[in-house]
Amino acid sequence: MSLNIETKCLHLDFDSNSKAGGTSVPSPCNHYGSVSFPIYQTATYAHPGVGQSTGFDYSRLQNPTREQLEKVVAQLEGGIDAFALSSGMAAISLLMKLFKPGDHLIVDSDLYGGSIRLFDHVTGKNGINFTRANCSQDALEPLITAQTRAIYIETPTNPMMNVTDIAATAEIARKHGLLLIVDNTFMSPYFQNPLELGADVVIHSGTKYLAGHNDTLAGFIITKREDIQEKLRFLIKTTGAGLAPFDCWLTLRGIKTLAVRMEKAQKNAKKIVEWLKNQKVVTRVIYPGLPEHPGYKIQQKQARGFGAMVTFNVTSEEKAKSILNRVKLIQFAESLGGTETLITYPVTQTHADVPEELRLKNGITNQTLRLSVGIENEQDLIADLAQALK
Repeated sequence: MSLNIETKCLHLDFDSNSKAGGTSVPSPCNHYGSVSFPIYQTATYAHPGVGQSTGFDYSRLQNPTREQLEKVVAQLEGGIDAFALSSGMAAISLLMKLFKPGDHLIVDSDLYGGSIRLFDHVTGKNGINFTRANCSQDALEPLITAQTRAIYIETPTNPMMNVTDIAATAEIARKHGLLLIVDNTFMSPYFQNPLELGADVVIHSGTKYLAGHNDTLAGFIITKREDIQEKLRFLIKTTGAGLAPFDCWLTLRGIKTLAVRMEKAQKNAKKIVEWLKNQKVVTRVIYPGLPEHPGYKIQQKQARGFGAMVTFNVTSEEKAKSILNRVKLIQFAESLGGTETLITYPVTQTHADVPEELRLKNGITNQTLRLSVGIENEQDLIADLAQALK
């Protein structure tokens, strides 16, 4: 039977065709009936005999706990395989190894600052060229050259919440023989599945909604293409950035509550958004669930929800810093997607390394704040914001 997504967060659909994990050998035992998938804290595996294997040889190549996690994430995103890495940036770094010097990528201009830093200072140094565009608005086809190999987007973007039409962008990519890579961190697979809309590769910072508890780092690449699967399975075993067993277990545990966390966090976010819109010191609220958001209809079409990320501007830099100093329940911290509500100041945190000219062009100013709404009581969160905004 085909399982619904809430159930897929807890159980593998054994009727699925997922090839995730990189081994065709079943789990080595029934785990003694363990309901929580075990942590296989081992670096290497003994062989029954010459030319014989349990299906696992060395944990840099694969580990049973990591394999289980990869199967779960591949199932949630509708891919044939997933790759669990030590962080979201490790995932993007590994993915960039698919390209060679001289290749060209079109990337969204409003990306997470760490992605921009990687592209500008590491991947670019290795001879890969990038063109930035507002992929939610700009015409992309005029930017394509003979060397273009991929289009790379976030939707919604971080932190300005621009919404790109995934299906329309996938059509452009297919027409020109390009990969479409989508960072789906903000939505999680619970709300949005880019592979179903035509994307070739999905990226996640698993640290965020998938793990969901602000207690571990993780990154994922998911694909539906066998040629990419084969290349990435070779790269992950060669470069050695696979996620460690305990972190895999923490992420598996976090995914079990993904559905209920996403629903509660989104409910809280909607309440906070409506409250923020009525505050005198707030000059702009950016949330794709607002009908006035330019991407509202696209978001309705391609996703099952609007998420729990909210960006807003206040009247001055002084007011922004005052809010950061005054919040009590809400924590001033650089992350998102966990159970706790966090507030972030992009200009000094997530986007500190982004050139000022680009930040301002994207709309990130000294008055911009970003909220990752958690699962606390909504009235407690609003009360904390009310005292902080005074």
